[in-house]
Amino acid sequence: MPESEAEPTARRSPVAAALPVLLLAVAALCLWAASRMTWVRVDSFDGLGEARTTALDGGTWAAATTPLALALLAAIAASFAVRGWALRVVALLVAVVAVAAIVPAVTLLTSDVDDDRAGRLAELPDRADVTGTAVSTTPALLVIVGGVAALAAAILLLRKASVAAGLSSKYAAPAARRDDAVKRRESNEPPSQRVLWDALDAGDDPTDDDRPDDVRGDQDGQGPVTGT
Repeated sequence: MPESEAEPTARRSPVAAALPVLLLAVAALCLWAASRMTWVRVDSFDGLGEARTTALDGGTWAAATTPLALALLAAIAASFAVRGWALRVVALLVAVVAVAAIVPAVTLLTSDVDDDRAGRLAELPDRADVTGTAVSTTPALLVIVGGVAALAAAILLLRKASVAAGLSSKYAAPAARRDDAVKRRESNEPPSQRVLWDALDAGDDPTDDDRPDDVRGDQDGQGPVTGT
């Protein structure tokens, strides 16, 4: 590969490797912060005392928010530890976590609050009635942002796994690369840039088609054929 092409790739590769990790960290932070914020305020009156207001945070209204944030943090560690199909599994699990986090947030923003559920989560006494509820949109939107970041990280992890699989042949054993170069030359296929490099690595000149067999054998590492 020409030096002018190799240098930009080398400069981009650390950024490409760090981007899914950064997105996972942002997603985990968004979910954790949202779990500490108030999602729903419940107004109630029991007919005896004064009306009261109960604040339900994300850990109560959407109890899975904190565990999902921890799962995203675990995915960061897993993205460094696994490769290939295992990395694809991690990416799919991250996507599942993202969807699981987004669904309750979208439901809260697009539908009315269930008074029975709100009263149950607020632990109101049986004689108390829910007189009103108020939804805080900020934590729900924060969860959606975190979920979208997690989905983007999952896509990047899938791409990372695919690229790693495609590059594995680049670091194949020299003997395997020499055999592959010879097979391609014998098949009379139009040589690509990769084929030319493999041929040169094998000690073969891909531009010389008029060499005697014993010279080619010597360049392939087998030595010239000599008589007795």
